[in-house]
Amino acid sequence: MKFLFDLFPVILFFIAYKFSNIYTATLVVIAATFFQVIYSKLIHKRVDKLLIFNAVLISILGGTTLWLHDANFIKWKPSILYWLLSGALLFFQFFKKKNLVKNLMGQQIQLNEKTWNQINMTSAVFFGGLGALNLYVAFNFSESTWVNFKLFGITGLIICYAILIGVLASRANHK
Repeated sequence: MKFLFDLFPVILFFIAYKFSNIYTATLVVIAATFFQVIYSKLIHKRVDKLLIFNAVLISILGGTTLWLHDANFIKWKPSILYWLLSGALLFFQFFKKKNLVKNLMGQQIQLNEKTWNQINMTSAVFFGGLGALNLYVAFNFSESTWVNFKLFGITGLIICYAILIGVLASRANHK
């Protein structure tokens, strides 16, 4: 259910784009993200740091897209988010000696440190690559192709990656 909640703004962005244009879709995604923040605060009494960061990022880049009437800013948003996530995974791994993936998932799965570190590093590489792939699609294909990729391509890749990590974690537990 959380996965659908996280996808809510992207789905609305996609629908708004199909019925209107990139600027309407940008306004819709900003509003939907703020709805997520408010909903989380009211229902769960807390808001995830990543959601807050995403709301700030979408406000800045989406607002700049609307203000300057330049869709390039909104196209950069996923890449910046993924690169910062990748950087945070690496920074905490090497400089703080903390594994962010383990901190997030350690209550649900028991793995050895080596496996947690491999998952953390693989995740950093995955999100770094996903950020680069987003820009490649955004600036080498049509705007419509990028919007489709944003919902279906990125979401599909993240689902495939999560399944792969699940399989690898399962194998590590059976060794």
